[in-house]
Formats: sequence, C-alpha cells, structure tokens
Amino acid sequence: MDGPGGLEMHYAWLAVGLILAAAEMAVPGVFLIWLAGAALIVGALAWMTPIGLPLQIVVFAVLAIVAVFLGRRYLKDNPIHEADPMMNHRTERLVGEMVVVTQAIEGGAGKVKLGDSEWLARGADAAVGARLRVTGHEGTALVVEAAG
Repeated sequence: MDGPGGLEMHYAWLAVGLILAAAEMAVPGVFLIWLAGAALIVGALAWMTPIGLPLQIVVFAVLAIVAVFLGRRYLKDNPIHEADPMMNHRTERLVGEMVVVTQAIEGGAGKVKLGDSEWLARGADAAVGARLRVTGHEGTALVVEAAG
C-alpha cells in the first residue's frame, strides 16, 4: 500500500528497523534492538499483506511492547557477563602486584614503579629500591605495604 508521496510503507518500516538497529550498535543498551525487530516485522508484514498505516502502527506498538517485555525477561534470566570485569578499573586491577619504590615513601607518600609506569604511592615509609605489594588505591595513588 502506498504511503505519503508514493513511498511504499514497508520500505519506511524496514528503514526505521535498520536505523534503530544501527543506533543500538552505536549506543548499546539492549533496548533499541527490540524496537528494530518490531519495525522489521511490521515492514515484512506490510510488504506481504495489504494492511493500512493505522493497523501497521498498532501492530508495531503491540510487537514493540511484547519484544521489550520478552527481551527484558530473557536478559534477566540470562544476564550478560563482562569478559573482564576489571577492564575499566585499572587501579583495582593492580591489587596484589609487586612494585619497586622509585621515590622514597616519607610521611606516607612517595612514588613506585610498576611495569613501565610510575605511580604515586601511599603507605608506610620505605627507601628507594624497596619491594612492596599493592593493597588498594586512594584515587590514582596506590596504597602499598611491605611485601613480607
């Protein structure tokens, strides 16, 4: 059935579905993909059957609600687990690592070397060259203690 300007409405639904799917890939949130699926189904239905725009909108609304409900239920039963939960928590990832003091820790502050990076450190006084263990962090400073 032709829509405004002679555009066949199934093309519009298919375009909306693809745009929503692309938006989901650009800004993942596992929400737009369900709306994209509903739009694509309505596009296929409008292509195969001569239904009017008002019914297409109703079908889209019903499918969107059902898809979002089923999608949320599925994700609740099958949660997505991060491959590396510490990926964006660099300082927490360093807990347990061994460091070497590069600037004496005096009065509770100094610097340590870990790998090829130098970090601010907080902890008990320690001389340059001492080996310490990371036990936590305060902001971007590593909390260290004797490797004992």
